[in-house]
Amino acid sequence: MYFLSRELYFPPVDEASPEGIVAIGGDLSTERLLLAYQSGIFPWFEEDEPILWWSPPERMVLFFDELKISKSMRNVMNRGMFTISFDLAFEDVIANCRDIKRNGQNGTWITDDMTKAYCRLHDLGIARSVEVWQGDELVGGLYGIDQGHVFCGESMFSKVPNASKIAFIALCKKLQLENYKLLDCQVHNDHLESLGAKEIDREDFMAILKS
Repeated sequence: MYFLSRELYFPPVDEASPEGIVAIGGDLSTERLLLAYQSGIFPWFEEDEPILWWSPPERMVLFFDELKISKSMRNVMNRGMFTISFDLAFEDVIANCRDIKRNGQNGTWITDDMTKAYCRLHDLGIARSVEVWQGDELVGGLYGIDQGHVFCGESMFSKVPNASKIAFIALCKKLQLENYKLLDCQVHNDHLESLGAKEIDREDFMAILKS
């Protein structure tokens, strides 16, 4: 296991532990986060734990031509119940992702330090958000890191049924139009699998990321 120092460095992802931990420690500086995402690595850890940097052996991704939109979801979209915006309320989105109650989870991995770090990235145009509104109320959304050809999704939230799916679908359609290669969903999630995401080998993900 590699323990990070002040040096701006990550070991190769093929040196990760079997579960996908590449390194421990370091900080959430803008420079280190940018290097991490460019290297196929992301931070994921609990409050009061050292920072863990991950590159799972199987990466959950969405290829846009494999996006699944159910008939019932199309009906919801066609009703015009929601409006969508991009990068309009990033801080509100990440705050809701942090604070929303999730089944089977006592807390969140989005710490105060992580919130500040990603807000700094948003100020640079690197971290981006999708917002879903009902009237003037923010009811769903997601955020992630934009690498120009790959979008690395970080977290999503929904206060009403279907709102996070609406955000996900809207982002996928936007990225497809802009010729992105894929949406990185990081680790397996049944909710995202139902929308067409699937696991691919780390080496295949890295080949696309580096292309």
